[in-house]
Amino acid sequence: MTWWAVALGAAVGAPCRYLLDTAVARPPYGILLVNLIGSLLAGVVAGLALHAGVLPSLLSLGFLGTFTTASTLLVDALELADRGERRDGARHLALSLVPGVALAAVGLVVGRALAG
Repeated sequence: MTWWAVALGAAVGAPCRYLLDTAVARPPYGILLVNLIGSLLAGVVAGLALHAGVLPSLLSLGFLGTFTTASTLLVDALELADRGERRDGARHLALSLVPGVALAAVGLVVGRALAG
């Protein structure tokens, strides 16, 4: 793993998450969108099976590692539950996890197709 590739990807991923989250401006939907996009991209990267070189480190650990955020997802769900909106908290988790896994699977197929 090349540390500078991870750092470069992180330097791009975190601001992208911030910009997309603030553009949506309706918590927790910004982070939901970020995580769903990240799931799709993670599947594509995995499907490409790039096991050598710098690109996998830059994309997976660097960019996607700072772009997506499981901790914010969980905190958002807990905050909804804490405000008495337990059903919304559960819905938020379900809307993140179920489509997230499906999008990762789609990305995996796309990545494999791109890899030939």
